[in-house]
Amino acid sequence: MTSFCRRLPTAGTASLSGQLRLLQPTNSTAINGIHYGYSPQRRGLSLQLRRRLWNPVVDATGHSDAAERSDFIEEDEKEMLHSLAEDNSGKDVNQKAKVVVAAAAVVVMGVGNRVLYKLALVPLKQYPFFLAQLATFGYVIVYFSILYIRHRAGIVTDEMLSVPKAPFLIVGLLEALGAATGMAAGAMLSGASIPILSQTFLVWQILLSSIFLGRRYKVNQLVGCFLVAIGVITTVASGSGAGKSLQEAGIFWSLLMTVSFLFQAADTVLKEVIFLDATRKLKGGSLDLFVVNSFGSAFQALFICLLLPFLSKLWGIPFSQLPNYLKDGAACFLNVGTLSSGCDGAPLLPLLFIIVNMGFNISLLHLLKISSAVVSCLATTLAVPISIYVFTLPLPYLGVASSLPAGFLAGAIILIMGLIIYTWIPSNASLTAPT
Repeated sequence: MTSFCRRLPTAGTASLSGQLRLLQPTNSTAINGIHYGYSPQRRGLSLQLRRRLWNPVVDATGHSDAAERSDFIEEDEKEMLHSLAEDNSGKDVNQKAKVVVAAAAVVVMGVGNRVLYKLALVPLKQYPFFLAQLATFGYVIVYFSILYIRHRAGIVTDEMLSVPKAPFLIVGLLEALGAATGMAAGAMLSGASIPILSQTFLVWQILLSSIFLGRRYKVNQLVGCFLVAIGVITTVASGSGAGKSLQEAGIFWSLLMTVSFLFQAADTVLKEVIFLDATRKLKGGSLDLFVVNSFGSAFQALFICLLLPFLSKLWGIPFSQLPNYLKDGAACFLNVGTLSSGCDGAPLLPLLFIIVNMGFNISLLHLLKISSAVVSCLATTLAVPISIYVFTLPLPYLGVASSLPAGFLAGAIILIMGLIIYTWIPSNASLTAPT
């Protein structure tokens, strides 16, 4: 990049008002240099100020102007450093604002995703496996269509599309394994126990990000995460008999569900690694999130196809009867034919769920891209108690509204306290990258 430096006159002599001055050589005449550089870790231009030695100019009488020049240099450097600090502070505030807005979008979409999934199962209560496969394979078509449009528009470059595909294959495998193990354990565990076990997802993310990303979390962040998990458990488990159901299901299924959340946590941390590696390979450029979504979903669909015999058995559907099951599910989804009785609300409710679920996945990946896996997990966790409250409202197709758990208010207060403690920055702490 271009570098600018202020220089003194070239070597020689000059006579001003009868005094002789000895001037320094040309190769050491720079007082200070301001270098402009580009850093892939921090988008945009960065300024580096380097202090250079000043050789004082001595006149024939022995007087030196070194003190005056030195004071000028120090003042100049202080002004420049102050300007740089203000610029970095402004960028940090803008980045935090973007993260807050993205996190709020994730919470809103997460609540809508949970509510609409339950509404979508009203017409498709006999075909939940069909809905899951429709979403899995439908996303591949939608994501690649969006990717194609963005590539034609020049938003996605050929360089982005040429990134290695092996990490996306691992992403697809982890997502498929997470779905398979989650379905297997979910069939044996009660609904109240699953949100409790899901709090291990946050623990896995902290451990994996520490190992593979070298993240170091402050005490307040660890305490905040712990309180968030406790708040969710208090909200969900109060009065539900979740502890008893965990004992009845057995330790194996609880461990299997924990392993399922391990696969999901590894998936999100790997996506964060993909974004960071792409930033270096693209020389500071940002990898479009639809590249990650498209290829990750494609490989997930591939592994789901390979696991279909196992998955269909988990849902109590013999593999030989799977084609007829999918055909009947499609008829109910379209609300046509003789099997459409009892499918009231289709296809509107399932389509609304698929659209909102897709928006939730996109907003979650965007938050992951600009912050971290742990921040995205905290945002999705906040959607849990809000969803519980929404279900107490008179929603269509769901009949009688549910009542709030006994510990809802206490759990919500603990959760919010955890989020506040996590985001709290001590006054004497330096600003760091988001964790």
